[in-house]
Amino acid sequence: MKIILLGYGKMGHEIEKIALQRGHDIIAAIDNEDDFRNSGIQNFKNSGNVVAIEFSTPATAFENIKRCFDLNIPVVCGTTAWYEHFNEVKERCEKEGQTLFYAPNFSIGMNIMFMLNRQLAKITEKYDYKLSLTETHHIHKLDKPSGTAVKLADDILANNKKYNSWELATDCEQMTADGTLPVTAIREGEYFGIHEVQAQSDCDIIRLSHEAFSRKGFATGAVIAAEFVQGKKGIFTMNDLLNC
Repeated sequence: MKIILLGYGKMGHEIEKIALQRGHDIIAAIDNEDDFRNSGIQNFKNSGNVVAIEFSTPATAFENIKRCFDLNIPVVCGTTAWYEHFNEVKERCEKEGQTLFYAPNFSIGMNIMFMLNRQLAKITEKYDYKLSLTETHHIHKLDKPSGTAVKLADDILANNKKYNSWELATDCEQMTADGTLPVTAIREGEYFGIHEVQAQSDCDIIRLSHEAFSRKGFATGAVIAAEFVQGKKGIFTMNDLLNC
């Protein structure tokens, strides 16, 4: 593949390293408007083997996706907190035959935790367990809670009728009693990402936890996703990749 990197920070550099190891070419690394103007990506409009991997910021992700769609370039997007525009992106995909692969977390291990979390939420609904969620990231992370935590929380709501909403934690006991799932977001140090779902009863406690040691797992998953969408049209997620 020929890969365009949209966002050339630490994640972009890690994706570049993994992509080159897997035999792909990086044709552009774009981190600002000047990079866009000088990248020459317009020359790759309608090219069959070009894909953009987008890890920028919540403020720029939606615009980056639109620019790629204008060029008929498939997008793999790992940026979160732009999902209020999702319906517009979906409509363009359907009408124009565009391609988007998006995920709040591209780690294979984290996506296994997503599956386990849904099962835990479903089973504990039958018993007297109180659920809560904690996520910890490095101090540089902009969104709070993380997109991964939002995904975990939304999956709990979809699979456990005791909870009808989630909020950043204040009074966990009162929130749980009101049917609100408490979510704690911690920003400290240089953690790559720790997510823990806790289910507690009067008898015991269950902890489901995932910790990323580096950016390598996210970068590898993103490149595998880019390989997966070659020749495909539509919207895809990690569920499509893992179930293929």
